[in-house]
Amino acid sequence: MRFQESLLAAVAPALVAAIAPPNIQGMNIVWSEAFEGPAGASPNGDVWNIMDAINTNNEVQTYTTSNQNVQISGGGTVQFVPRKSPAGLWTSGRIETKGSWTPAPGKVTKIQANILLGENPTANKQGLWPAFWALGDAMRHGTPWPTAGEIDIMEQINGLLTGYGTIHCGSSLAGPCNEPIGRPHTTPMAPDGFHTWSVTIDRTNDDWRAQAITWQLDGDTYATVTGAEINDAPVWSSLAHSPLYLILNVAVGGNWPGKPNDATLDGYGSMMEVHWVAVYSS
Repeated sequence: MRFQESLLAAVAPALVAAIAPPNIQGMNIVWSEAFEGPAGASPNGDVWNIMDAINTNNEVQTYTTSNQNVQISGGGTVQFVPRKSPAGLWTSGRIETKGSWTPAPGKVTKIQANILLGENPTANKQGLWPAFWALGDAMRHGTPWPTAGEIDIMEQINGLLTGYGTIHCGSSLAGPCNEPIGRPHTTPMAPDGFHTWSVTIDRTNDDWRAQAITWQLDGDTYATVTGAEINDAPVWSSLAHSPLYLILNVAVGGNWPGKPNDATLDGYGSMMEVHWVAVYSS
C-alpha cells in the first residue's frame, strides 16, 4: 500500500479515523497514536522525537527529519522510507516517543503496533532492517546499553520472512542476555498485509521470578521469557519494572543484516508503514 499521495484523504473522514488501536477485553488503552494528518506532514512533534545524527551498529544510513524519509501518509499511517541518492548514500527515518511507560505492579502491560512492510522482493532488500522496539528510559539519563534494557517487539532483516522478538540486558558481553547477541525469538511472518506485533509484560505475580515477557504476532504468542530464566532481579527490573520509550525505524546496513548491495532497492517498496501504536494496561 503506497500512500505517497493521499489515497484515503478523499474518502470519508470516518474511514481514516477508524484506523485506530482495537479494544482488548480486560485492558485499558493508556496511550495511543493513530497518525492522522495531511499527506507529507511530519509525525506529531508533541509526541515524537524525529531523530537524526544517530550512529550505531555500523549502519550506513543517515536518519533525517525530511518527509522523504518519514511522513504521515494522509491515510491514517506513518511511513518510514529508505532512500538511496545517485551517489549511493542512504537516508531513512526514525522516531522515538517523548514519553515513557512503566509496567505497573500487579498488572499486565501490552505494547503493540499494526505494521506493513514494503512489497519489494526479498532479493531486493539486502541490508534493510525495519524495527519496532522499546528502550529503557534510563538510556536518556546516562545508563549505558544494554544495562538500561531493551525489548525488541518486531525486527526483520534482509526481507526474510522471519520476525524477531528479542531482549537485551545486563552486561555488554555475555551475561543473562548473552550480549551482544541478546536473547532472540523468531516467528514466521506473512509477505504482505498489515499485522499486529505485540509484547506483553505480566507483573500479576508478586514473585519477580514468576513474571513473564511474551511476544505475539496477530494475537498468537510465539515466545516467553520469565524472570526465573533471567535469574537476576536488578536485570529483570530493567526490562519489566522500569519505564520504556518506543522507537520505530528502518535502518540500512549494520552488523546484523550486513550492507545493502547493488540489488537493494529504496523507496516505498522497501518502507515500513504503521497504522497505529498503543500501550495497554489491565
